[in-house]
Amino acid sequence: MALVFSALLLLGLCGKISSEGQPAFHNTPGAMNYELPTTKYETQDTFNAGIVGPLYKMVHIFLNVVQPNDFPLDLIKKLIQNKNFDISVDSKEIALYEIGVLICAILGLLFIILMPLVGCFFCMCRCCNKCGGEMHQRQKQNAPCRRKCLGLSLLVICLLMSLGIIYGFVANQQTRTRIKGTQKLAKSNFRDFQTLLTETPKQIDYVVEQYTNTKNKAFSDLDGIGSVLGGRIKDQLKPKVTPVLEEIKAMATAIKQTKDALQNMSSSLKSLQDAATQLNTNLSSVRNSIENSLSSSDCTSDPASKICDSIRPSLSSLGSSLNSSQLPSVDRELNTVTEVDKTDLESLVKRGYTTIDEIPNTIQNQTVDVIKDVKNTLDSISSNIKDMSQSIPIEDMLLQVSHYLNNSNRYLNQELPKLEEYDSYWWLGGLIVCFLLTLIVTFFFLGLLCGVFGYDKHATPTRRGCVSNTGGIFLMAGVGFGFLFCWILMILVVLTFVVGANVEKLLCEPYENKKLLQVLDTPYLLKEQWQFYLSGMLFNNPDINMTFEQVYRDCKRGRGIYAAFQLENVVNVSDHFNIDQISENINTELENLNVNIDSIELLDNTGRKSLEDFAHSGIDTIDYSTYLKETEKSPTEVNLLTFASTLEAKANQLPEGKLKQAFLLDVQNIRAIHQHLLPPVQQSLNTLRQSVWTLQQTSNKLPEKVKKILASLDSVQHFLTNNVSLIVIGETKKFGKTILGYFEHYLHWVFYAITEKMTSCKPMATAMDSAVNGILCGYVADPLNLFWFGIGKATVLLLPAVIIAIKLAKYYRRMDSEDVYDDPSRY
Repeated sequence: MALVFSALLLLGLCGKISSEGQPAFHNTPGAMNYELPTTKYETQDTFNAGIVGPLYKMVHIFLNVVQPNDFPLDLIKKLIQNKNFDISVDSKEIALYEIGVLICAILGLLFIILMPLVGCFFCMCRCCNKCGGEMHQRQKQNAPCRRKCLGLSLLVICLLMSLGIIYGFVANQQTRTRIKGTQKLAKSNFRDFQTLLTETPKQIDYVVEQYTNTKNKAFSDLDGIGSVLGGRIKDQLKPKVTPVLEEIKAMATAIKQTKDALQNMSSSLKSLQDAATQLNTNLSSVRNSIENSLSSSDCTSDPASKICDSIRPSLSSLGSSLNSSQLPSVDRELNTVTEVDKTDLESLVKRGYTTIDEIPNTIQNQTVDVIKDVKNTLDSISSNIKDMSQSIPIEDMLLQVSHYLNNSNRYLNQELPKLEEYDSYWWLGGLIVCFLLTLIVTFFFLGLLCGVFGYDKHATPTRRGCVSNTGGIFLMAGVGFGFLFCWILMILVVLTFVVGANVEKLLCEPYENKKLLQVLDTPYLLKEQWQFYLSGMLFNNPDINMTFEQVYRDCKRGRGIYAAFQLENVVNVSDHFNIDQISENINTELENLNVNIDSIELLDNTGRKSLEDFAHSGIDTIDYSTYLKETEKSPTEVNLLTFASTLEAKANQLPEGKLKQAFLLDVQNIRAIHQHLLPPVQQSLNTLRQSVWTLQQTSNKLPEKVKKILASLDSVQHFLTNNVSLIVIGETKKFGKTILGYFEHYLHWVFYAITEKMTSCKPMATAMDSAVNGILCGYVADPLNLFWFGIGKATVLLLPAVIIAIKLAKYYRRMDSEDVYDDPSRY
């Protein structure tokens, strides 16, 4: 009962868990994985016979042939119910069950009675020169064949007897070896029990410590409630909020890009107008200079007149093709977008992100007092568990059980040497029996050896040699010892056979197939008033459905004492620890987690107005094709370098003079214009083109884009306004369930550890197996059965061996008289 009370603390943790069946663990996210430290026991629960195992199986097969009947459950129950164990009442049923054993025993008794009588009469008969006692051998034609057949038959029988004797030696040595190992097996079982007692307090402390670990896990979540609970709320809001904020952020970037593009476009237009004006002025100056040269008198005479005439038609193309003054200004749109950009829409978007990211800190700050109360509740539970563990005198109770085990161990240490002493007597007796049979078989072997090798087929019976005669004498000596000791050997065989066979069939075999335990579990059998004897014996309550077979099976599987012995019928856990009340207290404190998150505004009215103003800034109404068409023009109507090269070639055809120098000077001026004035114009055109492209892409369906963004913003804002509180409440409940789930998971594990793992009663089943399967059956019954099987086999074969030896001795011994023999060589 000490182990019953030692489990009281752990039972208290499982007050609300049903005691029927293995509990199902809840899949609590983040719950700890518990594993009770395993206890390793020394004693093996199986017993291996080793190399003699096949011999034991052979004997079992023989016993199944002799005794094929099943275990007599009903007969055993009747005998137990018969308090006086009067077997005469059921003698017929007993005889029918034991018919095989009885037949063998009766045959053995006939052997015991008849063999001495036959030996006595045989001896007296031979003394009267009868029964082969006359030293005279008659001549027969088949004498050599008979001699050989008799010798071969005796040799085979002696070999079979030798095999039986070897079985006897092996069984006798096995008994001695196994009995010597009994003390070691007993000590191993006691060490297992001691291990059980030693590990039980450690397992209890481990289970109690796991509550502290569970509490620390809960404390960790409570301390990080901002990141845990706030993170969950944040994770639910982000998928809704992030897309619209990203769209607004992209629109803020577009506003800045639009502003930059408009600024570039405006500045490009101004620089383009200035550069175009300067280009026109310089080109006009060069054109006027060329016209003046063409109007001079030098162009009237040949060959200059023809060259001047060829130059005059192309002069009209020397001018600018740009008309930038006709391009409209974008200053109004630029001013509008500049005002929109002053709102700094990007900072407003960051403020929306910050509002979502600050949710964990908000929750952390709002729940400081509630978390403190929850921790105090969990600490009080921890204190109750520690006080309970200290209030139960586990160490005192285990010390009492340890004293009992030590006393039992001391008793066995005192008695087991006596068992070994008795075994030495049995071992010595077994050796004597085996040596007696060995002596008889040795006489037969020596008789065959001397007879076969000393036999001279040419010698007559009266002239046989000494060696042959000695062989005959050895054979008769074996016959004499056989008659003298065979009945004594058979007495030993019959006694050991009856005992060993019944132990095997009535104890070992039914114990292995659990039918013996079924007998003990029969209601009202061991005690008429008790339906279940085991529960009545342990708890004085015979109505509890507890059977030997169920307890043995559970202990064999390594289940805990609590489940195997149904200790829930002894200890009322709810009286010591009300887990429902504790759960309610924790739940009440967790319900005080009232998290309040103020209304979340992703974008204020200023930001909304900026988006609307940007949508109506007019950039979508600009005629970008006009600007692009202007930027696609060449700055001049003709390629200045080509024009200059043509003019230079024609000027070189002129004779030296003022006209030629004037044209060459104009060529230089054209090339200078191309080098210095065209690049700024071209750069302005490129900048204008790039800005137009940017604005064209940004302004494409701009009102529709802004309208869509504002609609999404309104939808998300509506979701936040109406659902944030529900999300907070839902996630808060989930958080509370998670905290409670840690302890429920712990309690389920505690119950599983108590019923399945902790304080395993496996050493009890192992001790029973050691006593029955190990010592009684493996160490005693199996070697005993092998012993009578081998000795009985040799003793039974002694009968034909004696008969054959008597007949064979006539062919080896020297006779006193003989018939008139023909030439023996023909035989």
